[in-house]
Order: sequence, then C-alpha cells, then structure tokens
Amino acid sequence: MDIAYLILALLVLLLLVDAWAINSVLRSDSSASRKLGWSLLILLLPLLGLVLWGWTGPRGLRPVSSPEHSK
Repeated sequence: MDIAYLILALLVLLLLVDAWAINSVLRSDSSASRKLGWSLLILLLPLLGLVLWGWTGPRGLRPVSSPEHSK
C-alpha cells in the first residue's frame, strides 16, 4: 500500500510541474501556434514534454544575460 501512495505523490507532483510548464509556455513570447504545440506536447507526453520545454524553452541552454542575474 505504501508504494501506491508514493506513485500517487509522484503523479501529483508531475501534474503540478506540468501545470507550471504550460503556464510558462502561455506566458512566453512565442507565436500562438508554437504555444499550442508546446502545450499539447506537455499534455500528451507529460514527462518528455516537460524535459524538452526545460531544455529548449524560452531560455533554453543560453547563458545568463548579466552577472547580476547569476547571483
């Protein structure tokens, strides 16, 4: 029974993080079609979509823009 609670907690955590990612997508400066595509990817493939958005999203792998930002 304990493993069921762990799985449930992980699924709830994934759902919350996916909701944050979709919110981030919708607030980005991307076009409406790109926002729709990213949102669908995150909804249909939650873990993979989340990882891809984190890796290639609005900030992606770019370095910080100023030294103050990294403090």
